[in-house]
Amino acid sequence: MNDYLILKLQGPMQAWGKESFEGLRPSELFPGRSALLGLLAACLGIDRNDREGQQTLAASVYFAVRVDQQGQKMTDYHTVKNAREDYRGLKSHDTIQTWREYWQDAYYTVAVWNTDKATKTLAEITQAIKNPLYTPVLGRRSCPLARPLFENTLTAESALAALAQIGNHQGTVYSEESSKGAIELTKRDVPITHQPRQFASRTVYLTTSQGVPHVPQ
Repeated sequence: MNDYLILKLQGPMQAWGKESFEGLRPSELFPGRSALLGLLAACLGIDRNDREGQQTLAASVYFAVRVDQQGQKMTDYHTVKNAREDYRGLKSHDTIQTWREYWQDAYYTVAVWNTDKATKTLAEITQAIKNPLYTPVLGRRSCPLARPLFENTLTAESALAALAQIGNHQGTVYSEESSKGAIELTKRDVPITHQPRQFASRTVYLTTSQGVPHVPQ
């Protein structure tokens, strides 16, 4: 048995970073590890330049995300000055066009649990979620919460079992915990703390809240 913190991510717009450069900023189907660590770090008051704090948090938690409602995708148009110099050969002072994707009316349920070597305890994280030091947002500052993040704390045999106790949804689950019959995916969303804006890969196990694998369209 393990202890789990359950979060609800709900808002009119959400944006979860996917591999990109400057021109197109796509949104992933679910909040990845980097996004969820950033969300917890904001609540805990860990600054962007606090590499030790970020590493401590990253080494302390695992995640599982259930997509309760995917929502509808929208694309927003921007122009950006001072784009990176190697984008289509433009110099850093040029203006470029960009397109940013968002999910509208998406709902996610997230299970968080401690690793075996955790130094940032689930109790500390839970307290921070209830009383955040910095304002949490759903991927971008333009994406506010529609409800508090905290949903529940509970004990269960697995992340899937913990998620199954919340609501009646049968959505796709992306978990860092292996389960029978799950499909293995590789996601490049692990932040490299000593190399800003650089990411490593991890294995994510795709299944449903009832353990039946399903690949989203």
